[in-house]
Amino acid sequence: MTAPLHLVPDAPGHPEGTRALHAIARISHGPVPLDFDRLAAEFPAVRSGLALAGDADLELRLACTGPEELRAVAAALHRAGATRVRIDLVLRALTPAPVTLRPVP
Repeated sequence: MTAPLHLVPDAPGHPEGTRALHAIARISHGPVPLDFDRLAAEFPAVRSGLALAGDADLELRLACTGPEELRAVAAALHRAGATRVRIDLVLRALTPAPVTLRPVP
């Protein structure tokens, strides 16, 4: 038995089974656009999304309970009409440090 995969550290006090596996799914759809609202309602892992111009049509931010749920979401995206799905795992979240202003002498 292997240890669970935790790429984004859980906050202290979070119970097991939290959505600790974070990923970004970049999706290209076919001639019919994917219905973001339906995907978000069907999969609790979908946290937010962006419609894009460029190589991908849609970017979904995912928070999954584990690799099994991530695979299930990717398979469902293909069934929903995605022609290409690229999944990138989030290793850690970056937030800008507060800017310290110094008085001018």
